[in-house]
Amino acid sequence: MPSAPRRTRRRTYAFLASAAGLATAAALATALPADARENHHPHRPGRYQDVQLLSFNDLHGNLEPPSGSSGRVTELQPDGTTKTVDAGGVEYLATHLRNAREGHPYSVTAAGGDLVGASPLLSGLFHDEPTIEALNKLDLDVTSVGNHEFDEGARELARLQNGGCHPKDGCYTDKEFEGAGFPYLAANVQDDTTGKPILKPYWVWQKNGVKIGFIGVTLEGTPGIVSAEGVKGLTFKDETETINKYAKALQRQGVQSIVALIHEGGYPASGSYNYDCDSPGAGDGISGPIVDIAKSVTPAVDALVTGHTHQAYVCTVPDPSGRPRMVTSASSFGRLYTDTTLTYDRRTGDIVRTAVNSANHVVTRDVPKAADITDLIGKWNTLAAPIGNRPVGYISGDIGNTGTESPMGDLVADAQLAYGRELDPRTSLALMNPGGVRAGLTYAAKGAEGDGVVTFAEAFTVQPFANTVNLVDLTGAQLIQALKEQVSGPNEAAPRILQPSAGLTYTLDLTKSGADRVLTDSIRLNGTPVDPTATYRVALNAFLAGGGDGFPSLGQGRNTVVGTDDLAALEKYLTANSTPTSPLAPPAANRVTIIK
Repeated sequence: MPSAPRRTRRRTYAFLASAAGLATAAALATALPADARENHHPHRPGRYQDVQLLSFNDLHGNLEPPSGSSGRVTELQPDGTTKTVDAGGVEYLATHLRNAREGHPYSVTAAGGDLVGASPLLSGLFHDEPTIEALNKLDLDVTSVGNHEFDEGARELARLQNGGCHPKDGCYTDKEFEGAGFPYLAANVQDDTTGKPILKPYWVWQKNGVKIGFIGVTLEGTPGIVSAEGVKGLTFKDETETINKYAKALQRQGVQSIVALIHEGGYPASGSYNYDCDSPGAGDGISGPIVDIAKSVTPAVDALVTGHTHQAYVCTVPDPSGRPRMVTSASSFGRLYTDTTLTYDRRTGDIVRTAVNSANHVVTRDVPKAADITDLIGKWNTLAAPIGNRPVGYISGDIGNTGTESPMGDLVADAQLAYGRELDPRTSLALMNPGGVRAGLTYAAKGAEGDGVVTFAEAFTVQPFANTVNLVDLTGAQLIQALKEQVSGPNEAAPRILQPSAGLTYTLDLTKSGADRVLTDSIRLNGTPVDPTATYRVALNAFLAGGGDGFPSLGQGRNTVVGTDDLAALEKYLTANSTPTSPLAPPAANRVTIIK
């Protein structure tokens, strides 16, 4: 039976001042009968044991409090209004988790993947070793892999699990990197050579006879949203079939209580983390891929911890037998954590479904910082500062990365267009995938650099993937088809709107369906209709040039030229187009006209 790597540290709980939590609760039902909980033999455990399950997902290496909208959550108020709450920062997450564990001798902490990858410079510069070290200090017990765990390939993921110095960059300190003190689970990621999972498929948490199995999977569609090199030699299996397979394996070993950690998610009916997902009925407040998975995963699984969509929800979705089952997600970037109570029946070894409670809690910044995490961040900041604090540009206001078309997305596209024209003056336009724009730029200073100053660290946070900027020739017909692929095929249910460079305009009619939502006659380049028979020189990152994110038409480009990395292109654009006295203004984000 797979078990966790041996820990070299003892779990300690800081007795810190408790703070009122901002939370919402969803319960399948209330307590068990009083006589069922009463222990008539105080010298041995009672029949029912509450187990606390703390969970989070999609941290993406955000050790420091994220800035702008990435560092806030929306909270629904009793009167129906909403307010935003500053949230996130691993120093605060550590305090919240440690406070939450107090009084819960049976507590396990799990995560739903994408804990690393697309990380700010503080972690990304060091191949996410700082984040793994922080997660060890958080006493994370187990996590699934996510798609971003494959950004640097399976070999690098194995290094994060097992430790050792980076094969190219070596060791960053005088101590060798120890690796994760918790298992990464990858049940549905098969090594094509061995035919077996690349990491453990499951793990069992045990304490005083209580046993809970965890199965970890990432979305089957990972190859479509990760660079081809990152998933070379791997096959990603169906999530449901894999979970059902290993649930049977756990049951054969006598483990009846099972939690699935699934790096795939849903879309809530509300942007407020504490909305009622089960109104008017169970699970009515959520849509997306996780719903179909939740409805088809075997009833042997008692709860689903999910991620990937960066959304917040606590829902009950009926399993195939019609019994309600908890499905949770804690937003992203360490802004929320989920606290779930699983009631374990020692007689059956299973979870009592009618006694499951769950709530999302905000990682507020009004609690003491965890000193050990502060020290860890300080250590890595000292190493990163000479690189990260360098000014690369100046802005006159916040440049956000939210919305169907975002100012930050437009700025990145403009930067790639400018760079493309340096390589080839015939370059006509640039397209940027929205998922590659990881943050916006904030006017307010984060450190001593001054308001409006963009540092290299901030630019790195926007573009952390080290994709090259490529040039390709596309016909007008292929360009039109690519724009339609934003809202059709694999992107129909959850559109991915490419961020356009200046001069490319069109109308997106959301009252229509499928590819018809992009109005062909509205597509123009510098005011002129795109000619299906003409050839256009297009700048785009290597991921899109490979047809990633469900854009096969972009993968049909010809006469490819491979340029520098996208971060260098952004830095060059910021430096060339801004000064302290003439800062860059946020783009208006008016290139796509949206009809709702």
